[in-house]
Parts: sequence; C-alpha cells; structure tokens
Amino acid sequence: MQHPEQPQRLSVVVMGVSGTGKSSVAAGLAQLFGLPWVDADDLHVPEAVARMRAGLPLSDEDRWPWLDRVGASLADCTAAPRGVVVACSALRRAYRDRLRSASPELQFVFLDGSPALVRQRMEQRTGHYMPPALLDSQLKTLERPDASEPDVLHADIAVPVQQIVADIGARLVQRSKDASMKVSA
Repeated sequence: MQHPEQPQRLSVVVMGVSGTGKSSVAAGLAQLFGLPWVDADDLHVPEAVARMRAGLPLSDEDRWPWLDRVGASLADCTAAPRGVVVACSALRRAYRDRLRSASPELQFVFLDGSPALVRQRMEQRTGHYMPPALLDSQLKTLERPDASEPDVLHADIAVPVQQIVADIGARLVQRSKDASMKVSA
C-alpha cells in the first residue's frame, strides 16, 4: 500500500555498512511510495565482486567508478517524474558528496546498528558475495553522518524493517511538507 501523503518527488539513498538491511529498507520505501529502486550492489563490476568475495576490501580507486555508475543511475531515475530509492553503502562523506552532485535534492537514510548485530546478520544471510570478514574494513571506512549533513536521517536497525520503513516514510513526508512550506513562504 502506498503512503497517503506521497511527496511530489523523492530521491533517497539508503546507506550503511553491509548487513544493515539497506536492500530490504530500500525495497520497503520504494513500495511505500510507489517508486523504482536500485541496488547499487548490482552496479559493481565483476572484478570488484570477485575481490569482495575473496575477502579483499575495495579501495577508493575501486569505488569511484562504481559511485559514478550509482550517480548516473540516480540522475537517470531522478529525471523520472517522481524519483527513486537506491540502496548504496555510501560509507564516506566524499562518497555521499559524489552522489549529491548527481542528484542535488537527494536525501539519505543511514542504517546504524551495533557491530555485533551487523555481524550476526551477515553470518546468517545466504547468497551474498560480501563475507562477514569484511565488516571490520567497512566499519573502519565508515564516516558516520553528523549534523553537518542535514539531508541524512538516522535509523536504528535493532527494530523490525517494517517499523524502520514506516518511521522513515513518515519523516520523509514531513521533510517534504516542511520544504514545501519554505518554498511557498
């Protein structure tokens, strides 16, 4: 069921380390708002996937072309009338800034949780190329969004996905209303 107070346009990146539920939350938000969604994991080149599958972390040199593909996907989808939801780790501020340059009205949802919970989730999932052994390197790379990034909403992954989607959905609607009021004032 779609949200009754649908924002006119909505472009969102659901971000966080591997295992936080980015794909599940992005799919839930996309369904809630009737938007397409993109999993940035699908935009990695085969060589990058092979590196991660082998337990080798990606470098910035590996990530920049991938982020440009994610940004191009955002720009393509943002040109659509209503927007898009993207699941993408976006671990560093520079990565988020790169995505912002592709889609200036972009908003982020940071999925955060304890390393123990994230590790447990990674160990329980099947069929994903990212091994739990890479969690430490992702946590080391992560630059947690702070107040200097006002376009980032934070969500605790200790609550059920449906609750995260409902809470973030309501907060995105409120932000859209607040932005509309500022424009009309």
